Amino acid sequence: MAKATWKGKVLAQSDEPKVIEGNLYFPPESVNKEYFKESETRTTCPWKGKANYYDVVVEGEVNKDAAWHYPDPKPAAKEIKNCVAFWKGVEIEA
Repeated sequence: MAKATWKGKVLAQSDEPKVIEGNLYFPPESVNKEYFKESETRTTCPWKGKANYYDVVVEGEVNKDAAWHYPDPKPAAKEIKNCVAFWKGVEIEA
């Protein structure tokens, strides 16, 4: 069971995360949406496409752009559509 936590709260938990470029991507149904706020940040990966970011918010503390997902990935990355990955201090247990 893979788990993503920040400030003691479980952000996502799954038996079936996908690993791409060393990052665990959690399926959308495994993500606790209560801790996510859509960010205006966008980046582009040459082979995955355009990534949208979330701020992670726990008890009023904000971890800016700590999670990202690909809502409309390029065909080579279709398996991670809407899956969420983390960084910026979010702890990942695999």
